[in-house]
Amino acid sequence: MSEDRHLAQLNIGRLRHPGDDPRVADFMNNLDLVNGLAERSKGFVWRLKDGSGNATNIRAYDDPQMIVNMSVWESVETLERFVWQTIHKRFYGRQSDWFQKLDRPHFVMWWIPAGHRPTVGEAKKRLEYLATHGPSDHAFGWASVPAAQLWKTAQCAPPEGRAA
Repeated sequence: MSEDRHLAQLNIGRLRHPGDDPRVADFMNNLDLVNGLAERSKGFVWRLKDGSGNATNIRAYDDPQMIVNMSVWESVETLERFVWQTIHKRFYGRQSDWFQKLDRPHFVMWWIPAGHRPTVGEAKKRLEYLATHGPSDHAFGWASVPAAQLWKTAQCAPPEGRAA
């Protein structure tokens, strides 16, 4: 963990149904729980939110079904612990219940100077860079972080020999 830089992450998803549809109610009704846990987690720095306390009303894309989650953490390890060692993991495991599978990357991480709050535009550019150029120091995913062992043991890593 470096005190002069933090880790930013963007995660996007296209809801299968409108946010007020009962078929996504379990997801929508638990946002406060999961977001509150994130904010109380060791290493949490900041997250994107609007007046509702979450980011589901922030329109980063023209498609109203696309939602975003963006946050800043002290390190890869602190983000990884939140994602894979809290109740968040259960919700991640149900993502196919609520979200369509995208044909492009939906998650990106990148390093920022400590104290910087990334914009949605900046985050979208990092995600596009990852989709176009692949992982690098500029934009990367879990597969590019050798120390990200929880991701691998959560069985999110592709089988050996297959691209992430």
